[in-house]
Amino acid sequence: MPSHLRPLAVSVALLASLTIARAAGDVAVEVRNESEPVLCAEKDNVTIKAISPEVRRFQIEAAHPAYIAGLVRDNWDADWANCDMKGDPSFAPPTPPRRTTFWETIDYWLVGYTFPTFWRPADTTFRVGDRVEKGLHLVQLWKLGKDKSYEVLVVYPQDGYWRARPLPPEHLGFSSYGSSFLFGPIEQDGRPVVNIKEIEFDPKTLTFKLNFKDGSAGSIRLDSVDENRMVLDAVLDKPVTGGRAFVALRSMYVTEFNNDVARIALREPGAKGWREEALMSYPGGKATDIWMGRTTHSRHNTSSPDMVFRRFSADPNPPPKPEKK
Repeated sequence: MPSHLRPLAVSVALLASLTIARAAGDVAVEVRNESEPVLCAEKDNVTIKAISPEVRRFQIEAAHPAYIAGLVRDNWDADWANCDMKGDPSFAPPTPPRRTTFWETIDYWLVGYTFPTFWRPADTTFRVGDRVEKGLHLVQLWKLGKDKSYEVLVVYPQDGYWRARPLPPEHLGFSSYGSSFLFGPIEQDGRPVVNIKEIEFDPKTLTFKLNFKDGSAGSIRLDSVDENRMVLDAVLDKPVTGGRAFVALRSMYVTEFNNDVARIALREPGAKGWREEALMSYPGGKATDIWMGRTTHSRHNTSSPDMVFRRFSADPNPPPKPEKK
């Protein structure tokens, strides 16, 4: 299809779902684009940061791309062309490689992995009740679906990277991960990271409580997940200051047809409509809602979800639910 015929507008249905009545306390955050061009499709070269000395609460959404209903074939194979990872650091874990299911109910369970090596030392602990797991490189949250179980959320405790996805559409039976996000006081250690001291999982509320190494804390709660989207409720015990970001998207873009994210749409303060443009050239600005995704098929992780950061608030308490009429 000629490039001038490609749909450049973000799905009206998706953006309409974001334009729910705004809370009076919504905060406009600084959106900073630190993305850089690369040739390797397995390197995270996309970085979109949100910065505010006020925000204590917001939502993270992972939603299927607008074209998911018409997708008949997915492609999640790794593409190592033009990639050179020889310079990456490598640390052995304190325990041998292993896989462990360390909490489970009928509907949800947690699975942890220790890899043979990882790019950072493994000193973050993971706690569920009285059980403490040390040295885990990856923790997966699984959910029982209609006919089988699905991995819906993962966290890498040692560098603070998360990945989220909805349940897959029925006609595919599977969907890919794509972009990652960081939550908390974001630092730089060769790449953006969040330094976490401990993660505690609360099974009753499906909440990940995080103690960061700088002494602050936060939480990510699974608000909802279905075949359309996942919504996470994120709370900080205090704002992230000093010009640091409190949330960031990490992803990859090589070309328009080989990427995990290609477009950005923002709801800017006082604007009558959404601003939409190619992500790599976005200069930065202010926004109360940030959508990052794709409107055309990519040959890399074709079904991976669009990501949304929204409902930024200085109030850590959840907004009151509307009264039922």
